[in-house]
Amino acid sequence: MSAGDERVRGIAPTAIGHRLTVWSRHATAMELRVFDAGDPDWLLHALPMERVGDEFTIDTELLQVGTPYAIGVEGPVGPGHAFDPARNAIPPHARGIVRTPHGQHRATVTDDAFDWGDAPRPRVRRDRQVIYEAHVKGMTKLSPHMPPELRGTYAGLAHPSTIRYLQELGVTTVQLLPIHLFVSEQRLIRQGRVNHWGYNSLSWFAPHSAYASRQAQFDGTGGVLREVKGMVRLLHEAGLQVFLDVVYNHTSEEGADGPPSSLRLIDNASYYRLDDEGRPIDWTGCGNTLDASEPAAQELVLDSLRYWHREMQIDGFRFDLAVTLGRGTDGAFDPRHPLLQRILADPALSGATMIAEPWDIGPDGWQTGRFPTGFSEWNDRFRDTARQFWLSDYRSFRQGGDGATGVGPLAHAVSGSEGLFASERGPVESVSFITAHDGFTLADLVRYDRKHNEANGEDGRDGADDNRSFNHGVEGPSDDIGIELDRRKSMRNLLGTLLVSAGLPMLTMGDEIARTQRGNNNAYNQDSALTWMRWELEDWQVAFLEQTKRLVRLRREHPALRPREYGQGGQRVAGASRLDWYNADGLHMTIDDWDHSHDRTMQMLAESTSVDEPYSRVLVVFHGSPRERIVVVPEADGATGFELLWDSALDGAGDELVAPGGEISITPMSLRVYAVHGMPAAGAPEPTVARYRTPPSAPTTEQGSPSGQPFA
Repeated sequence: MSAGDERVRGIAPTAIGHRLTVWSRHATAMELRVFDAGDPDWLLHALPMERVGDEFTIDTELLQVGTPYAIGVEGPVGPGHAFDPARNAIPPHARGIVRTPHGQHRATVTDDAFDWGDAPRPRVRRDRQVIYEAHVKGMTKLSPHMPPELRGTYAGLAHPSTIRYLQELGVTTVQLLPIHLFVSEQRLIRQGRVNHWGYNSLSWFAPHSAYASRQAQFDGTGGVLREVKGMVRLLHEAGLQVFLDVVYNHTSEEGADGPPSSLRLIDNASYYRLDDEGRPIDWTGCGNTLDASEPAAQELVLDSLRYWHREMQIDGFRFDLAVTLGRGTDGAFDPRHPLLQRILADPALSGATMIAEPWDIGPDGWQTGRFPTGFSEWNDRFRDTARQFWLSDYRSFRQGGDGATGVGPLAHAVSGSEGLFASERGPVESVSFITAHDGFTLADLVRYDRKHNEANGEDGRDGADDNRSFNHGVEGPSDDIGIELDRRKSMRNLLGTLLVSAGLPMLTMGDEIARTQRGNNNAYNQDSALTWMRWELEDWQVAFLEQTKRLVRLRREHPALRPREYGQGGQRVAGASRLDWYNADGLHMTIDDWDHSHDRTMQMLAESTSVDEPYSRVLVVFHGSPRERIVVVPEADGATGFELLWDSALDGAGDELVAPGGEISITPMSLRVYAVHGMPAAGAPEPTVARYRTPPSAPTTEQGSPSGQPFA
């Protein structure tokens, strides 16, 4: 076994049984505890482990497939140490974990054999990726299209009906909320609630067994593992990538009085950040913080990533509170942090997509745009700007005020946020989103002015207060058809903005059908129909779903909307787009046009410089005014006509062809997309040529605080 292989630590087969290897710098002794397979509370054997350097190992025939085991660890007493040999610790590399009748956990030796067949990993170029953030249970728990025993399971996510739905939607990538084995926080257990989202990991190797079908669970941890692998295989065979949301910033051991289960008992001082008195530092809002400056913690994270990428065939990872993983010994974030660099350079992770949630709640916790090249990042500035333009400002207009911003911030966002991300990184390192698992759903953004989290049991203290939402005149559901139609148009404006923007777009499960959580913007502890996907749709929801499909298809068919590189004035850049900006009169934007909030109309003419796709030119008209407006389409070089592809003011497809310099009447607060007919006078640009005009400044909204429980 080579250095860096995750099998160096954890369980490895031998000629007679298995070898267990566990790392601990400060432990003084360690023993393997083997339990009865029929009663994992019943201890059968306690065997001393041999120390070699900072590793404790044992070879034994007692470790066979299905055997439950744990370790007992002895060590010094004092600040920073939490050794307790009376407790049974879970080795951190355990790939299977079972719960005992008395509520404890045991690792198990797991049969991980699986036939992956001939299905290759889907290779989706980054500019073509459209991410769909989904919850394994919530996606199919209410689905009428599969047997009841598969609903809410890994097998249900891979059921032909679910796969067909995802394919018809047009997404390329399914990003799953955490499926590492997790438990509910002690506070929630006392309240009789559960952790639904899963951001409270007990293990970074074992899959969450509760998401497996009962049949797989009866087959033990090997059955659970096979169902997860089967899900990945079937999604791959359908051409869909699988990303995982991974939580390496903290564990379920919580704060100083939390439930010790693994790392705290094995070497608390080496795995967690502690203050000078040995107390846990909480920069995650969850009680503890992984100390990513420690080589042992780095190795554990890398081992987990290698395992899920190579042996579980996962295609990419979204790192929860990723700033925590880039903090050095002094606690400061460093883009050159060894762990971040090792993730990018590790040959075992070659080809995997890495996405950072670029914040935590530690000092200087907001770091959007500062991660190293190779990491994409959640772009909260895009989210805030789009919501401000289409919702917050609209509310202000309706109340007799002015919009807070002009079109400059929106232009900066839809063109790839180059002022936020380094030029050499390219727009594909910006993950654009309007909503995510935490925060309002798309439907609730247009239904509620304030959060309604009463069901969470936290007296309204949880969840973000700055949502940049607009209820359109009535808080919650309305029987007023005018209000409802206005809300649907606003949702289409937001989705349209997302899918015509440079960057890597992410849709949230159910937004395509306007799923509501009744104003709960932090439904992390709501495992119920409130958070599950509803599959029985009203007619208007079916129409909204078709609009979403149309937008995704439009993006796929027009490479001008999804450049891989930022264009540079006067330089030849393959894969970039030429962007020209025009005002409502069809003239190039001036400084005043960018900065004034009284005239919120702009036209973006995007022209592809594709290397391996057909040439395309697209005109997007953004009209953020509450008044109808006559807009003159630009007399672009070589353009012979502008064909309407999509209009957010319509529930269906549009039908319009406009001549260059022609006038169009734009509905208040709406967005249109046109295909440009005709070629520039000199023919289509050479594949290596790109011209690019950006706003003269890159204004953005004020720093937004990440929403959610807390910062999940």
